[in-house]
Amino acid sequence: MVAFIADNVYLLFMPLLTVQNISKNYGERNVLDDVSFRVNKGDKIAFIGDNGAGKSTLFKIIRGVITPDGGDVFLHGKTIAGYLSQRIEEQDLSSATLKPAKLVELDERIASLEKEISKLSESDPDSVELKNKMNEYSDARAEYEAAGGYDYEYRLADALRGLGLGSTVDGNRTDFSALSGGEKMRVCLARLIVEHPDILMLDEPTNHLDIEAVEWLESFLSSYGGAVFVITHDRHFIDAVANRVIELDGGRITEYRGNYSDYVIQKEEFLKTQTAVIENLEAELSHQLDVKQTMLSHRNISGYHQREKVVDKLSDILERERAKLPAQYAKMSFAAIPVERSGKSDKILLEVTGVSKKFDDCENDLFSGISFILKADEKLFLCGPNGCGKTTLLNMLAGKAYGTSGKVMIASGTSCGFMGQFVPFEDEDATCFDELVERSEGIKTTEARSLLARFGFRGDDAYKKIRDLSGGERSRLYLCCLLRESPDILFLDEPTNHLDINSREILEDAIRDYDGAVICVSHDRFFIEKCADDILGFADGTASEFEKYEYYRKSVRNTVKQTEEQPKVTEKPVKKKNADRVASAKRRQRLSDIEKETRALEEEQKEIESRFGVDAGEKEYKRYAEIAAKLNELYEEYFELGEE
Repeated sequence: MVAFIADNVYLLFMPLLTVQNISKNYGERNVLDDVSFRVNKGDKIAFIGDNGAGKSTLFKIIRGVITPDGGDVFLHGKTIAGYLSQRIEEQDLSSATLKPAKLVELDERIASLEKEISKLSESDPDSVELKNKMNEYSDARAEYEAAGGYDYEYRLADALRGLGLGSTVDGNRTDFSALSGGEKMRVCLARLIVEHPDILMLDEPTNHLDIEAVEWLESFLSSYGGAVFVITHDRHFIDAVANRVIELDGGRITEYRGNYSDYVIQKEEFLKTQTAVIENLEAELSHQLDVKQTMLSHRNISGYHQREKVVDKLSDILERERAKLPAQYAKMSFAAIPVERSGKSDKILLEVTGVSKKFDDCENDLFSGISFILKADEKLFLCGPNGCGKTTLLNMLAGKAYGTSGKVMIASGTSCGFMGQFVPFEDEDATCFDELVERSEGIKTTEARSLLARFGFRGDDAYKKIRDLSGGERSRLYLCCLLRESPDILFLDEPTNHLDINSREILEDAIRDYDGAVICVSHDRFFIEKCADDILGFADGTASEFEKYEYYRKSVRNTVKQTEEQPKVTEKPVKKKNADRVASAKRRQRLSDIEKETRALEEEQKEIESRFGVDAGEKEYKRYAEIAAKLNELYEEYFELGEE
């Protein structure tokens, strides 16, 4: 049930949204268990948890799309919540314009009032109806300004440009069928943030964004005047935006203050403290059980029953305290099998010289002049915007594609393993256990079950058929098999794409400790900063090496800044056009405000005039003079603005 609380109970520090005792079950699975929290104005909340934990379900309950089994959702006052789904089929791009429905409605209302005022001005210029219509018109214009109507085009253009669509989409576009799924999602995101709802509810908004767009979105959301409630696995994004973290685990939520780094510290402290509490309770329970048994052996029945009550009470407390721990406290563990490798760590495994790539249907090279070497235990990350050629280069290095020119030399006897963004399996009907055994020569059943368990396939999950696995489970199984093979060079293309935060962190530990070389394409900044020894950063049709990811991003930003600072002769800057448009809109609104204020003062002046010679005193004459002076000021300002 979604309820709206009346305006008269809305106070300054009341929340925008209250989620109260929400529960939702699917069969025997309790997805949401008595979930309660508040979203206040200014909150920037990161909503985290394992894949399938129920985060999107809760979002849909708040929207009213899914009915909870229990509990309520309250939107306070006139709170408006705007929602972005991670599924393109749930987005609506069928409208004839990207302009928000409220602004379209106000546009039509203002146009209708203008026609009515024009007719009344000709037929009966002194009528009360005309004055009422003028007041309505002034109010509508004021509402239009408050809704951001006069600078809407500028804000939409800025959002589209920031999200990487400036050259593809403009505010007048009505047909979006030719856009890719990722482009459509970015259009929906741009439209939503320009609507400026009280609460922005975003489900994995960075999934379809390159790093420039993510950085723009981080900056925008950090300064957003309303509240932000976002589902994301991007830890760097959480660090940049969030001031609260809500974690959903086992159907229950835990709240933390601050960003992701703060959450990690607080959670570690909580787990440490909670584990100590549980250990103390377990020790006390064991002691009381011993005492209870002693009472029984001494036939002290009264004392036995007293201790039995103590034991029952302690058992209940212990169960409650254990329930506060994460549902899967013993999480999966990615562990690379240590291998004896021949040669030294500084042995060169791969040498790339002047590599370029050009597709037949393109005039220019995708990239050119790329050169680097890869040593035996080096972790090299390929970074850059979408479409720059990272995956193409990775496939070339792995021998899955050919370059146009240059050389790629690999050391004799080097073994390679490859994992793309989509992980194929030859037999979709095979089980996880079958796949691992088939790809791992000489592995025993106990070792295979143990290895699968470390990758999250415990119990019967080890015998799940591959065709029934989720995207994240497929990735985990493939990595399990790949790391068991332990190649000299591991080629990875966006390996964290389908993994939740916990799985990403364990994968990071495995990659960082892996004793072979790794070449990895990734947009995950947290992953990059934690694991990379070297960055091959793409820019301007080539790629250069950087010691740290931030050095690469700084180089890109400096290049962009220099480009923007270059003088443009042939065209008027877009920003100046938009600034002129906004200034003009403000002048029009000020004219409307002056008209409204002038009418009110003139009415008051007439009322005072009617009392001259009857009951008007010194106070009335003084007020009349003040009004006359104020009207003169307003008339002068009005004519000056009109000339502009």
